[in-house]
Amino acid sequence: MKKLINSPDTVVTDALRGLAAAHPSLEVDVENRVISLAGGPRQGKVGLVSGGGSGHEPLHGGYVGYGMLDAAAPGEVYTSPVPDQILLATQRADAGAGVLHIVKNYTGDVLNFRMAAELAEDEDIRVVSVVTNDDAAVEDSTYTAGRRGVGGTVFVEKIAGAAAEGGADLDAVAAVATRVNERTRSFAIALHAGTVPAAGKPGFALEENEVELGVGIHGEPGRERGSMAPMNELIAYALDVIHADLPVSGNLLVMLNGQGATPLIELYGAFAEATAWIEGHGATVARSLVGNYITSLDQSGFSVTLTQLDDELLRLWDAPVSTPALRWGR
Repeated sequence: MKKLINSPDTVVTDALRGLAAAHPSLEVDVENRVISLAGGPRQGKVGLVSGGGSGHEPLHGGYVGYGMLDAAAPGEVYTSPVPDQILLATQRADAGAGVLHIVKNYTGDVLNFRMAAELAEDEDIRVVSVVTNDDAAVEDSTYTAGRRGVGGTVFVEKIAGAAAEGGADLDAVAAVATRVNERTRSFAIALHAGTVPAAGKPGFALEENEVELGVGIHGEPGRERGSMAPMNELIAYALDVIHADLPVSGNLLVMLNGQGATPLIELYGAFAEATAWIEGHGATVARSLVGNYITSLDQSGFSVTLTQLDDELLRLWDAPVSTPALRWGR
């Protein structure tokens, strides 16, 4: 294993120290592992909190800022943050109008966010939770009961964050977040597995001619092993799965996401194929992201995420945002 680290034991702490040094707009509590907006949220605004295991950067800490999250709780690599950590993030995001928890559908995350919400309610902080489950690959997995929450989480955080920034109340922000999740599907294919620093070896083994179809963001198995194929065939496979689950139509928000080790030259080529497939099925790419937005350490491959936009969701997506990982209109 060759990693740019000091020690497997300090990977998360070192990354948090670096995040603090690189982004003074953030308040990074390295000891308690909470990332929040410096100066706190605007009074009277609904707060947004998310979190999960580290190793998926820029998710979630890279999305703390104006128009998106107010706080994030990063756990150990591929491990849920603990309830006290999530509670502290919730307290720092609370500005008197309640807090929305955006939770990826993994068993540890769901349980720990639920416990944190109960603790927050004891402190008279109203919390509503929205669980993302956009993965079209499998119904149940190693880490979940039901579908996994993956790339669509980025869209939920951005669009719900814009609604909150615009003054919507907690129930309205939660409703927008739920709508985005319901209109979103994702699918991922891995070419090589990522390596967890503490393990020192890839999370799974693939032969040179194999790919994992429907892989999860922790390297969990997908629906099947397949044969390596040209890019257009892999993109078509992923989009066919999504289309069978939620027919592709209308104006779409599309993310062609790297998993940590795929170069942009390949991602842009893949996005060209995805655009051709989408247009060939009568839909339109109205907005897009291409790059690393939800990673799996140094796993290579891609995920594709589609959201069916309506006028309101498009307006909220276009609204200004200023975070380390997303920034426009401000």
